Amino acid sequence: MSASDDLPVVRTLDELAELVDGREGLYVRWSRGPETDLREASSTDDLTGVSMPGLSANPLDVEDWWEDRPVRVWVARRLYDYAHLPHEKGPGVRPWVLTGKECARGPDNEPLVTDVDVLGWIDQQVIDEAKAEVARQEKPWGTLRRG
Repeated sequence: MSASDDLPVVRTLDELAELVDGREGLYVRWSRGPETDLREASSTDDLTGVSMPGLSANPLDVEDWWEDRPVRVWVARRLYDYAHLPHEKGPGVRPWVLTGKECARGPDNEPLVTDVDVLGWIDQQVIDEAKAEVARQEKPWGTLRRG
């Protein structure tokens, strides 16, 4: 069993929303896990192969313009938009939550994060709940892979 297997696991969308609510500096990363990623603590641009100065991650922070709308829906959106990555990037890719310091931006304007503190895995059930939450919205949207 690897160190990554011993991490806490966020098991529900509500649990993740609770973690995010009122907190800043949380990110989700889709990869084979912290044990692999933290060896070099950098990501590689898929298009050019260029090494970047931090881990590519997506912010979970709720923006002020979201106002008093449900954090659950915010978090569902943040997960749903990248739920295609395990299929696209291959076996073993899954989401995990981290905190860290944003040091730059990647080619897709995503934060690149250093000084990472790993909080835990996000269970597949959370992704399934996020997809269901999006489907319940009045005007559901598609993933970022729209073309």
